[in-house]
Amino acid sequence: MIQYGMFSDHGNELCGRIVSMAHQFNLTWPEVYTIMQFTADVNPGKVGEIMDTFVREKIYDACGFDTEFYI
Repeated sequence: MIQYGMFSDHGNELCGRIVSMAHQFNLTWPEVYTIMQFTADVNPGKVGEIMDTFVREKIYDACGFDTEFYI
């Protein structure tokens, strides 16, 4: 399992599912970022760190983004 910098295996697995979804549906970075924000807002105690800079950068890289504006 890829490590995204989350505090739990569950969190890293969730990040992996978001990355897979981004590839499968050809999502843009703003769309992925919105999913991440929603996830953090709904489950702040379990996966709130998904919005930490390190985790965002790992997801951004794993999605293969390199030219879009980085939030």
